[in-house]
Amino acid sequence: MGLQLRRLPQAIATFVCVAILLPVGVAGLALGAYLFLPLPTPKLPTANEGPDASRITHIYDAAGNEIGVLRRFDTKVPVKRSDIPEILKQAVVAVEDKRFYSHSGLDVRAAVRAFWADFQGRAVLQGGSTITQQYVKQAYTGGERTFQRKLREAVIASRIDRQMDKDEILYRYLSTIYLGGGAYGVGAAAEAYFKKPVNDLTLSESALLAGVIRAPSELEPRGNPEAAEANRVNVLGLMLEQGRIPQAMYDDAVVQAVVNVGVDPAPAGPATLVHPLEAQSSTEPYFTDAVRQYLSVKYGDEKIYRGGLRVETSLDPRLQKLAKDTVAKALEGTRSPLEMALVTVEPATGYVKALVGGRDFAASQVNLALGACPARQAVTDGPICLASGGTGRQPGSAFKPITLARAFEDGFGASRVYAGPGSYTIPGCVGDFCTVRNVESGSYGSISLRSATINSVNTVYAQLIRDVGIKETAEMAHRLGLTMVSPNGVRPSDGEPYGISLTLGAAETSVLDMAAAYAAFANRGLQMAATPVVKVTDADGNVLEDNTKRKPKRVLSEAVADNMNDILKGVVTSGTGAGAAIGRPNGTAGKTGTSEDFGDAWFVGYTPQLSTAVWIGYSDTRERPLRNIKGVSTVYGGTIPASTWKAFMGEALKDVPAVDFATPVALAGDIAPGGRRAPEEIDVTVPFQIVTGPLVTLPPLTFPTVPFPIIGGGPTTSRPPLTLPPLFGTTTTTAPRTTVVPVPTTRPPGVP
Repeated sequence: MGLQLRRLPQAIATFVCVAILLPVGVAGLALGAYLFLPLPTPKLPTANEGPDASRITHIYDAAGNEIGVLRRFDTKVPVKRSDIPEILKQAVVAVEDKRFYSHSGLDVRAAVRAFWADFQGRAVLQGGSTITQQYVKQAYTGGERTFQRKLREAVIASRIDRQMDKDEILYRYLSTIYLGGGAYGVGAAAEAYFKKPVNDLTLSESALLAGVIRAPSELEPRGNPEAAEANRVNVLGLMLEQGRIPQAMYDDAVVQAVVNVGVDPAPAGPATLVHPLEAQSSTEPYFTDAVRQYLSVKYGDEKIYRGGLRVETSLDPRLQKLAKDTVAKALEGTRSPLEMALVTVEPATGYVKALVGGRDFAASQVNLALGACPARQAVTDGPICLASGGTGRQPGSAFKPITLARAFEDGFGASRVYAGPGSYTIPGCVGDFCTVRNVESGSYGSISLRSATINSVNTVYAQLIRDVGIKETAEMAHRLGLTMVSPNGVRPSDGEPYGISLTLGAAETSVLDMAAAYAAFANRGLQMAATPVVKVTDADGNVLEDNTKRKPKRVLSEAVADNMNDILKGVVTSGTGAGAAIGRPNGTAGKTGTSEDFGDAWFVGYTPQLSTAVWIGYSDTRERPLRNIKGVSTVYGGTIPASTWKAFMGEALKDVPAVDFATPVALAGDIAPGGRRAPEEIDVTVPFQIVTGPLVTLPPLTFPTVPFPIIGGGPTTSRPPLTLPPLFGTTTTTAPRTTVVPVPTTRPPGVP
């Protein structure tokens, strides 16, 4: 019995070897022999190199009028093998498959290297798939990520390598590869990006195209010029390292940086000029551009350029015409690069009803209504970031309501009093940007949050964000849909590197995002993520997306939103935004914004029916101040932006009945000195004293006006004289205390 037990492990091992490992080994040897030995090969299956003509995507406005189409560039742009320059082939081989001319369709070394790097969690510049395998994936197997597909891909790649010469494989690959912007094949890409035939491509242009192959939708030079430039330089470096070009050619090409024509300043010397996109035809090009960006994020370029989609949008033709006419009139008599953008969103639905991204899309394809996206995002039920090639603009004091909303949520009240000095030095701060100043260095003494918001007092908000928290304020901004991008191109989720200046609008964002964020205030804390798309149907009639059935997401409590509306309507009735009044004092709210050194000016305002953001600035720089424009010596948010907003919204709502904002309940959670929260409930039975007596009025106090450029907005004229409250005598009367309804300060469900 003991002997039998000792032999049991041996028997099991023998069974495993014979029954499992031996067949696997034999199969592996057979597959290896088939793939790598010069055996006879069967005929290749029929290649599918794409349709002869693209299936066009059609875009319609809310009234059913076609406003644009999206098409891919035809893969049949005449390209012969002899048309493809050697320098382009060498660039592609250098970055995609450096042993292309020596392996047999499969590169075992590269595959093992890629597997090991993936196992260790490291990125690699070259993947494990050869150019032959990539071509097989395009023409034969598709993109499904399964073991069976990879095995079939390897088998077909081995066959192709035996039946075609290397240049034929490379030619077929380059004739069909997707290179971003709707361009399939190097012939189409050369025309789309550089306005020239493929055989005229320079070394730098060839390196740019080769660098796009890895991730065309993310790396194409119009949408992400920085990444495209980095990849261009990398390809040139690989070509030099691998001995494909001499040092002199490298030195000449590497300095020819990517320049987007009509977007970037004209280069002083040789450059890699990328021309505007012509893959769309539209009567409303800025709006169609936003739709294209949206569809690209959700469905990918292959779907939108080859899918034959029917896209029903939210564009209101009357409001869009009004928006274009209003912007044109506001810019009348001025010249580019002075630009203006306007976006209006319907709070109840999130539909983008009008969008103007500049004065002339034909002159510049940078859509100034949009901003930049930190990274290719996962599609969620929240707002979708739409990129334009620009980076957005600083909103200045139009960001202050974001901080105020977080303060209300944390229990602060509108009557909370702060000191409002002309300047405020941040405690513990070291460096050149430690002091915040008010517009014209005016001092406001002790001032409530309500008055500080209405008069846009920077020094109060610098203190408020310290109390509320920078990270917490950034969280509120993201919750409301602002896609802020920091100088290093990432999303500043914790508010850095801006610090205190975050509340003064230092982080760049987009006009669309600002209109959408304020729409949540108008909708009493319910967010319908902003979208230009209502419904998408594919070529076979299948509905891919239907935004008529969306449900709102609560991002603020009604109490917080109602109090925001109550304060922000004061900005329009008696504050810095008085120039935006449209005769609806109880149903219009908003905030002015002016960035540092007056480089950007905003007015973002709303009624219960529409939320509209207006921005003005110079498209080529943030350093040039907005001065002496159309008779305005210095442009603040309360000047040209506010009057433009008034012109648009007054006409947009002229036949729409006025709707007042809901009467807010008092927020009872003021923070007591020392950071302690005051009681949430107030005892209404405790008497208190009302002081009465003869009225004594002091003359108004005035202060000199000293111009001082700052971050944040403010009044457009000298601050009105500061009047002290009247002084009373000492006679007292006891009276019951006024009832204040307690308000919960907890955040909406699911909100940290």
